[in-house]
Amino acid sequence: MEDWQNFGPDYDKTLMAWHENLMRNKPELQKHYSKEELRMFTYYLLCCAGTFRARTTQLWQVVFSKKRKERYDAPR
Repeated sequence: MEDWQNFGPDYDKTLMAWHENLMRNKPELQKHYSKEELRMFTYYLLCCAGTFRARTTQLWQVVFSKKRKERYDAPR
């Protein structure tokens, strides 16, 4: 194992950015999705953001590698 990170504390920001993008593009999306589908997407994004913000959900990234000759530098 090379690295192990918890992205959970920051992931609500990602979900909120997706929600903002959804709202910004809602007029175009309404041409392709029903009101119910857009409401479902909105509900999903906001509920997920809430669980990450409350820290009841986590997102882990684990990096494994085979034999490495070089040192692994985790992007932070």
